[in-house]
Amino acid sequence: MNIPETIDRNRLPQHIAIIMDGNGRWAKERGEDRVYGHYEGVVSVREIVDACGALGIGYLTLYAFSSENWNRPKAEVDALMELLVNTIRREVDDLNRNNVRMHVIGHFESLPEACQTELQEAIDITANNTGLNLVLALSYGSRDEIARAARLIAEKVAAGTLKPEDVNDDVLAQHLYTHAFPDPELMIRTSGEHRISNFLMYQLAYAELYFTNVHWPDFRQQNLYDALHNYQQRERRFGKTSDQIQTTKPDHA
Repeated sequence: MNIPETIDRNRLPQHIAIIMDGNGRWAKERGEDRVYGHYEGVVSVREIVDACGALGIGYLTLYAFSSENWNRPKAEVDALMELLVNTIRREVDDLNRNNVRMHVIGHFESLPEACQTELQEAIDITANNTGLNLVLALSYGSRDEIARAARLIAEKVAAGTLKPEDVNDDVLAQHLYTHAFPDPELMIRTSGEHRISNFLMYQLAYAELYFTNVHWPDFRQQNLYDALHNYQQRERRFGKTSDQIQTTKPDHA
């Protein structure tokens, strides 16, 4: 895979999160059913997973199905679930060969039984892989995730195993679905929308946000490189001043 010279391999984000938007609009523009766009979107997933693996990205989180998506027409939801099952079944061997480890975040139990079975098998098959961590956000909503974390913490406080004064940022983070992953440093959203739509709201606090008008089925490796090049032009200050950032940089940076 030819990686452009404009990409600094030493300044890549460790974790990229993507809102894969525009499948339905892409299909509608072509006079096709919305589901057709979701099928084509799988091609983009494959390309971006391969590119992230080649770049050495540690984590890639894809917003595959939100908790709000259950409100879509039943025919579309059913087709999406069938697509999910078939895609995981078809792709798991390639993921395993490419040293990709799969994870799922979200309300796993709300997925159809066939989806749960295929996903769990893929998780088990790839559990020992050490390359890219592919995180699928399924039946996921950030508000629900935070409320769930609050309930878990409240239960521990009520049981006397956690003191209220000990509840801090770290404790909350440990009770999120993403407790085992670093926070994303770059969030990409396709299809021209400029919002995060209940996606990783806590974890994206200091992420760089990148929005593109490209619909997800058209998003390819070059589009990812464009996002990474844009990311590398930004100064990440985390509340500090530019002067502070410059004085703490190593000489070779």
